[in-house]
Amino acid sequence: MVELALPKNSRVQKGRHWPAPEGAKRTKTFRVYRYDPEGTENPRWDTYEVDLDACGPMVLDVLIHIKNTMDPTLAFRRSCREGVCGSCAMNIGGRNTLACTHGWEEAPGREVAISPLPHMPVVKDLVPDLTMFYAQYASIEPWLQTATPEPQTEWKQSPEDREKLDGLYECILCACCTTSCPSYWWNGDKYLGPAALLHAYRWLIDSRDEATGDRLDALEDPFKLYRCHTIMNCAQVCPKGLNPAKAIAEVKKMLVERVV
Repeated sequence: MVELALPKNSRVQKGRHWPAPEGAKRTKTFRVYRYDPEGTENPRWDTYEVDLDACGPMVLDVLIHIKNTMDPTLAFRRSCREGVCGSCAMNIGGRNTLACTHGWEEAPGREVAISPLPHMPVVKDLVPDLTMFYAQYASIEPWLQTATPEPQTEWKQSPEDREKLDGLYECILCACCTTSCPSYWWNGDKYLGPAALLHAYRWLIDSRDEATGDRLDALEDPFKLYRCHTIMNCAQVCPKGLNPAKAIAEVKKMLVERVV
C-alpha cells in the first residue's frame, strides 16, 4: 500500500502577530510567509498591522517599513525600486508581481497575503532560490552568435528587423511568468519555462544572429519546449506586459516550417 505524507516542516503554521503602533489611524494587515530552511521550525504566517500613513504606496514600501520599524528579521530581495531589476518579484494576494510596482491599495480587503514565488525552493522568507531558473536561461545561450567576421564598426540592422525584437528584449528575468506556469511546476527540471523560451525566440529572430539552425536543434525536445500548453498564466502576470506564450508558439511554428 502506498503511504503518502507531507515532507518534514511542510505544514505552514500560524506565526506571530505584530500590532500597529498606538495612535495609528489607517492600518492594513499583511500576512507574510516566514521560513528558514536551515532552522528546525515549520513555515509560518506572521501578521503585521501596518500604519499606512507611515509608509509609501507600494508593497515594497510596506516590507521596508516592516523591516525597519517592526521586524528586522524579515528577509526579501530588492534593488532598483523602479520595476527594472526584477529582484522583488513575489506572490502578492495570490498573484506573481513586483513588490516595487504593485500598490498596496491594489490588493482588495483588509488583509494581504505575501509569499515567495511559487514552486521555487526558499532561501529564507520571501527569497526564492533561482539557481535553476538562471541555469535554464543560460542554456539557451543568450548572446549573438555569428560566423561572419566581425565588422569594424557594428553589426547593422534595419529598423524593420529591430522592431521584431520589441516585446521580447524588455524581459527583466523576474521569474514571475515561469513560476506561475503549471507546466513548469510539474516539469521544472526539464521544461525551460516561459522566460527562457521568450529569450530563445528573441535570438532566433535577431537578423544579426547566424546560429538559427543550432538554436532550433537545441529546442526540439519533448520537454524543453513542448510542455507549454498555452495556459497563458505567463502573459497575465508579466509586469512588463509581455507575452511569452506567443513567443513560444512562434518557436514551435519555426520548427514546423523548417521541416515543411
